[in-house]
Amino acid sequence: MKVLLLLLLALALTACNGAEESAQESGPDDGAPSTLAYPVDVATNAGQDEDSRTAEQTGQPAETREPNAPQLEPLFEGQTRAPKPESSEAWVLETVAEGLDHPWALAFLPDGRMLVSEKPGMLRMVSTDGEISEPIANVPEVHAPDRSQGGLLDVAVAPDFSESRQIFMTFSESDGDASRTAVGRARLSDDGSALENVEVIFRQSPSYDSRGHYGSRIVFHPDGNLFVGLGDRMNAEIRTEAQNPMNHIGAVIRIAPDGSVPSDNPFADGQAGAPEVWSYGHRNIQAAALHPESNQIWTVEHGPRGGDELNNPQAGGNYGWPTITHGIEYRGDEIGEGIVDQEDMLPSVYYWDPVLAPSGMIFYTGDAFPAWQGDAFIGGLATERVSRLVMDGDQVVAEEWLSIGERVRDVAQGPDGAIYVATDEDNGKIMRLVPEST
Repeated sequence: MKVLLLLLLALALTACNGAEESAQESGPDDGAPSTLAYPVDVATNAGQDEDSRTAEQTGQPAETREPNAPQLEPLFEGQTRAPKPESSEAWVLETVAEGLDHPWALAFLPDGRMLVSEKPGMLRMVSTDGEISEPIANVPEVHAPDRSQGGLLDVAVAPDFSESRQIFMTFSESDGDASRTAVGRARLSDDGSALENVEVIFRQSPSYDSRGHYGSRIVFHPDGNLFVGLGDRMNAEIRTEAQNPMNHIGAVIRIAPDGSVPSDNPFADGQAGAPEVWSYGHRNIQAAALHPESNQIWTVEHGPRGGDELNNPQAGGNYGWPTITHGIEYRGDEIGEGIVDQEDMLPSVYYWDPVLAPSGMIFYTGDAFPAWQGDAFIGGLATERVSRLVMDGDQVVAEEWLSIGERVRDVAQGPDGAIYVATDEDNGKIMRLVPEST
């Protein structure tokens, strides 16, 4: 009887672990003023009232909850719980389009229309007046069983889209009984109704039988190459491979637009790591952006229970997961030896405990919110907010919370300088933050 009770307890803890993780995770223009006139269906947020704007000036952190892992202390001042900024912008939240099925990513075309991926496997066009198209034809088949974090994930528009009409996608792909993250590219037809010349240019290796942690975000660099953030595939028996640079588990990869390996990649010769790998030791990257001044890639990854991380991955860098972390297992015990630093492993620039469950990121460069220029904006799933990070070089010096009220899956800057978000709901929305009228 005692053995049976212990077995039932173990099964319950495993189920709780998966449920918490699912709840958290499954869930570039210059911003010049534009004449685009997206409709305003619902004014859902009046920004911050005067009292809360005054409260932002207290210099205290917005996060007041107890950390999940108080024993895992920050390595340096400012690594977590940065103070609220002394000033901000007044904003309102407008609904641009709704009725989407768990939108995962949005990307602007040069004419102001948006491509929006839906997790079940559809790609749609949203017009400048908020009309949602029928699904675009010839999207690759995705691996998206019930309760899976897989599906059609990121979508990105090639920098030379005006000439090439190329777009790029990440998606979960079946491989027998297993699955993996794949990167595809295609030409968007002249009328925008179908994809043409669809091809897979990269497949994560090894594939694995897991329902989660596919990553993934695509970021273009001015040198013509693209970065893709990948996940550790979630399960304890595979996540340790994030410490092995010879594969693509828990890694940032850097590839050319045709999937070939740039000659200056840190492991380009394949001797000390997989040729595509840029950095490794990551958990599950669902937010990434290029810094507009340094052209440095920045990423945000899901931690376990606590320990979401902001990093600026360096070539060949090891970011420690799961050997070092500021989080704990969902059931409450330590991960590995319960340490936050180790020689030859790089610490995070910033971390959150409790988590924000990050997804989507930009560095703001628009004119609509002058006080926000240069700041990072990161979506939150479990927290239903956007976190604004005020940066000083490579350090976070302040953090502000912008409440959205729905799970934020992606963040983008529009041609009008507004900040757009996609919400991960059955009735998913595209919303935008615009300046409060004076």
